[in-house]
Order: sequence, then structure tokens, then C-alpha cells
Amino acid sequence: MEKNLHEYWGEKERIIRELVGKEWEIPLSTRNYISKATVLSWVRRYEDGGRKIEALFPESRGDKGRMRSITEEQIDTLMRLRGENPKLSTPRLVEKARAERVFPSGSEVSMASIYRLMKKRKAKRQKAQEDMRKFEVQMANDLWQSDCMHGPQIDMEGKKRKTYLFAVIDDHIRLITHGQFYLAENLENYLDCLWTAMRKRGVPRKLYVDNEASFRLHRLQLGCAALEVGLTYARPYRPQGKGKIERFFRTVRMQFLPELSEDMTLEKINSLFAAYLEERYHQIIHGTTGQKPIDRYLADVKALRKAPDNLPEYFRKLELRKVNNDRTIQLNGKLYEAPAGLVGLKVTLRYKETDRIEVFIDGESRGFLKDLNQEVNSRVKRASVPSLPAVTGGKLFEQNAEGN
Repeated sequence: MEKNLHEYWGEKERIIRELVGKEWEIPLSTRNYISKATVLSWVRRYEDGGRKIEALFPESRGDKGRMRSITEEQIDTLMRLRGENPKLSTPRLVEKARAERVFPSGSEVSMASIYRLMKKRKAKRQKAQEDMRKFEVQMANDLWQSDCMHGPQIDMEGKKRKTYLFAVIDDHIRLITHGQFYLAENLENYLDCLWTAMRKRGVPRKLYVDNEASFRLHRLQLGCAALEVGLTYARPYRPQGKGKIERFFRTVRMQFLPELSEDMTLEKINSLFAAYLEERYHQIIHGTTGQKPIDRYLADVKALRKAPDNLPEYFRKLELRKVNNDRTIQLNGKLYEAPAGLVGLKVTLRYKETDRIEVFIDGESRGFLKDLNQEVNSRVKRASVPSLPAVTGGKLFEQNAEGN
């Protein structure tokens, strides 16, 4: 059998060398050879795919049908402008978008991509139109809309870094409950913005967020559920649902961004933005409501729900684990020691930082994990084993005192 195995591998190596040594005509490529690594990867895919030729077919692109040269936010804004200006030609529409800073100054915009986008959306509009009606909730904090806008570049330790503006707007009063520039578009920064908004303006009844994957994590969903906040996601490619926050971003591009200098830092741009909101944006009478956003907020302030002091605790991460026989639990590549009495049980871990990991069973807290110190554990005195009865020399019964 060993000889047959050696013959098999020898034959396989011979075939691979023969394939690698040949010249090939490869469509849409200037190469005329195939590397050994490529051949081995094909063999592996063929074996993993149940030895079916379909396993070697090219995989479909994950971004098929999506615009790679234009961001989703730019697409949404561009389609909103198209709806507001249906008679504009496509080149004029792009000019208008540039004037409103939808595209950063100096950036190249592929007109071919824009034309393909418009053609695709026009075909969708020819289908049955959805009943789209303007709406407004009844009072402050009934509904918050939130989204992220790509901001300008700033100086960060001698390097240029792109910024991202997270903002939350109250649907009824048009007040920005909080807005802040960050260096990354992720859930951690969004939660920081959301928590600040709740601490300043109270807890909303509903929260409307973007459909990005980072916003569909359990941490946001569990936090909103614990606070009794209804969480709703925007439908992809449907900018109408985010109309109010999109209009605010449009105002920011027209009013705030042009006034910034080129030597901005993150601290400076956020300081200027906070002043812009409180001293300017919130003090202007809104065209739709006929009131200042801050006045409309103060009219409902007595009916609003205050945010709890331990707000981040509601948004802790969640992991499911099983306690090992040695009472350890592994989390993020590190071993921890579980509270006593949990060996073999499945537990729920809730944590924000890994130095405070709480253990739950059936919703009841059972304490916190401790860092595992194997050296200390080796010196812990174990419970002694009960001693066995003394050997009696084989007698089954002890004699009584009288020798009976």
C-alpha cells in the first residue's frame, strides 16, 4: 500500500511539472504560463467541491450590480436630486451635485458610471410606483433618524486622514440630537454618537438606522431592546426613507464645510461643528415646521425619557460559551476562570471591555470572569480525599469486647 501511495504522489508531481512547464494561451491575459500554486489551488477546489467540474467555475463578484466608483451615500443623494430635478440632463445633474459638494472637489466622476446608474434606476421607476407620502411623528423623541456622511480630510500626526460625520436628527423637531466627526465609519463610533445624543436629549421611542452590516450587529439590537427602543433599518437604495437626515447633510455641505480651513484637526472641526449646531442651525426657523428646532424641543421636554446613567452597560457585547471541566472559558484568544459551580454549563457572557465580563445563566447574573493565573492555581490546596478504613486482617466482622 505504501508503494502504491508513493507511486500516486510521484505521478501527481510529474503531471504538475508537465503542466507548469508548458506554454498556454490564456484569454484576456499576457501571461503564457500557469504556476504550481495555481494548479494546486485548482486541485484543492476540485476535491473540496466533491470532484465536480462546477467547483472550478469562477466565483461571482460580491459587488456585482453595485457602483464601485461612487459611494452608496453619493448614489442616494444623486437620486434625490434627480427626483427634485427630473428635467435636468445627466451632465447638468452632475454639475448640480458638484455645486452641492456631493462629490469632493477635485475628484473624478465617471460619466459612464453615472449614465449606467440612471438607466438602471429609470427601469426600476417604470415598474409600479410605491405609495410614498411625507410623514411626521407627533412629538419630540418619537423617532430619530441617523446616518453617516463622508467628511473632509484633516491633519492627524502629520498625515491626512478622512473623517466621517455621524449625526442623529429628531424627526418631529428637526433638532440634531448629536453630531460628531470621527476617523472611522464603524459601530463603536456610531454608539459613541448615539450615547451622547441620549445623554443630552433623552431616549427615543424609535431609531431609524442605515442598512450597513455594522449596524446589524447584536450589540446595537440588544441595547435598543433593553432600552425599549424600536430599531428600524432603512431599505437599500431607498433614499426617501432617510430624507430628513439627507437634507441636513446637504445643509452641512453647503453651509459648514466651505467655511473650514485646510489645517483642520479632529478636535477643532468638532468644536466648530458643535458651535455651528447650537448657535446657528438650531436657532434658524425651519421652513417646514415654522419653528426653531430648539424651541420645538423645549415644548416637549417634560414628556421625554431620561437616559440611564450606565448607558454603555445596555449595549454590551454578547458571546455564548461552555465552561470547561477545569472551570476555564476562552474568549478572544485568552483564558479566563469562571465562577465556581458552572463546570460543563452553557453560559452567556456580556461585556464592553474584557476586564469586566459578566456571566449569565437563564438571564441571571452569576458573577464575573477572572484572569486565569495557572501558577496561583497550582498552589491552591485541593480538598483532601477521605481516608479508607484500616485493614482488619481479612476479618469480616469485628469481635466484641468479650471475644464473641
